[in-house]
Amino acid sequence: QVQLVESGGGLVQPGGSLRLSCAASGSLFSINAMGWYRQAPGKARELVARITRGGNTNYADSVKGRFTISRDNAKNTVYLQMNSLKPEDTAVYYCNADIFDKRWYNGWGQGTQVTVSS
Repeated sequence: QVQLVESGGGLVQPGGSLRLSCAASGSLFSINAMGWYRQAPGKARELVARITRGGNTNYADSVKGRFTISRDNAKNTVYLQMNSLKPEDTAVYYCNADIFDKRWYNGWGQGTQVTVSS
């Protein structure tokens, strides 16, 4: 089973920056699109940003101009650079990927907490 492991969350003041990473591990697998979702308390999980294997990206309107998604295909890793963070960005951030491991399926990481507060 392919695992997605996130890192880089934490507590940051408004206006600050964080960089999230998500690495896929396992054997004999392939990954297509990768992305980040987030879920705040009492709210539904929402797309933050997504990137195809070829590098095409899309972002939620609320993060455009502040967040940048990127990936390293050789390392099967996706990143989310978050700048100008706001309190409303506080949420658990989840890594997501379209994975081929004997079959295609959609995989999730365990989540990493991002808290923006003074």
